[in-house]
Amino acid sequence: MGKSKDTSKKAGKAKVAKLPKKKCCVSSTKCGRCPLRMLKEGTLPAGYTVKKRKLVKVDVVTAKGGKKGKKAA
Repeated sequence: MGKSKDTSKKAGKAKVAKLPKKKCCVSSTKCGRCPLRMLKEGTLPAGYTVKKRKLVKVDVVTAKGGKKGKKAA
């Protein structure tokens, strides 16, 4: 008699982004979670990059050249 349950469930769910793999599997057809493919498409999460086919976390650097979180002495 009331609202259908299907519409209320779909409205509350948010789309979750796929996380990349730690290392590229070097297949000829890139998989959906390949870090190289995600880097090229621009879908790699913020704070990450790929070096030597491996996923690497990037340190955030401030405008003055120091790392974030450290105080200048």
